[in-house]
Amino acid sequence: MEKTSTLFGRNWFDAPPCNPVRGVDIIRVAVALMLSVHAIHGLLFPAKLTGFGNYLGSVGFPFGVALAWTIMFVQLGSSVALVLNRLVVPACIAHIMVLLTGIILIHAEDGWFVVGPGQDGVEYSVTLIACLMAVLWAYWPKKQQVQSTVN
Repeated sequence: MEKTSTLFGRNWFDAPPCNPVRGVDIIRVAVALMLSVHAIHGLLFPAKLTGFGNYLGSVGFPFGVALAWTIMFVQLGSSVALVLNRLVVPACIAHIMVLLTGIILIHAEDGWFVVGPGQDGVEYSVTLIACLMAVLWAYWPKKQQVQSTVN
């Protein structure tokens, strides 16, 4: 039998996750807290939220200011739901929709990088979407198996 490389008595090269739920929970809460900052900022600085609403109206969305406030409350509610581990799938979907819309309307024209070779790009949003997709996948309801009865 071939001995595998170990460090401090552990096999780091062929180790299955010991508790994948814990890892997903860390991502769920961390992403929720990061995304809640946008909503909290909107509550603290309503004039900036109104400015965002005016921008939405200028690119063709009806009721731009009301839409901006709705987005802010959806982000806040979805973040709270994720932290409380309630309605996780709808909360992930809501956040993903907001992030995708932000990529399309604002960040895509600035390229990939958020900092470094560029700025205001999509990499942060894409990373958050990937994290939300992992949480969504982990919490997606399993299909109920139907037991067939033969009479």
